[in-house]
Amino acid sequence: MKGVILAGGTGSRLLPLTATINKHMLPVGRYPMIMHGLARLKEAGILDVLVIVGKRDGAPILGLLGNGKRYGMNITYRVQESPGGIADALRLAKRFVGCEQVTVLLGDNLFTEPIASAVSHFQSEERYDAMVMLKKVDDPERFGVATIEDGVITSIDEKPLLPLSNDVVTGLYLYHSSVFDIIETLLPSSRGELEITDVNLAYLSNNKLGYQYVQGEWIDAGTHESLAQAHQVAAPIDLDPILSRTYEVVTI
Repeated sequence: MKGVILAGGTGSRLLPLTATINKHMLPVGRYPMIMHGLARLKEAGILDVLVIVGKRDGAPILGLLGNGKRYGMNITYRVQESPGGIADALRLAKRFVGCEQVTVLLGDNLFTEPIASAVSHFQSEERYDAMVMLKKVDDPERFGVATIEDGVITSIDEKPLLPLSNDVVTGLYLYHSSVFDIIETLLPSSRGELEITDVNLAYLSNNKLGYQYVQGEWIDAGTHESLAQAHQVAAPIDLDPILSRTYEVVTI
């Protein structure tokens, strides 16, 4: 299983905080935002990770994470030249993933509990070639909303005005390598982007899309309000034991 963290984008909803810094470097609790996702992947035994960064401000992430050795991981990078959607960014990971399975994590999504059980379930599941992680929320109209009947996802509606459920698709996806063949068939949406929802719908149309519910809290920290909430929720989280990271304090 390979891991991909998507850490590009302009962070326009978080201006002016993101005027000079990548949003994934903003503090969430005691750590830069991206370190939370990295820790969740390591907990799940995913040590080979590709980070997709934007052309404008990927350097700080490279400076923080390096090649991953300090965290007991192997981290490499690809640059998304311009924002083209989640599926467009994932397409850059084709050579990295090869014929293996991949866990894709949006770098601005905070998960307070381990994802290891979901990863293990997907690895042992033969019925599905893709799996989404769902969470029940009070404001489903902000997200992709999944409708479930008899334990099976029957539809996913992106930001519907009248949601049919409060089960929303979070920023954690698991795929077989067939995902790259599907991405190649996509056409840009009305936003001019390749949408990850269209990828999931392609699997759904072939009855190959499974799901699990997120354990613990999940926050999409892409707005000022949700970033503040994420910071508060993450305040007690200690990632150092997970990432095997120690810090040297220098007194000047």
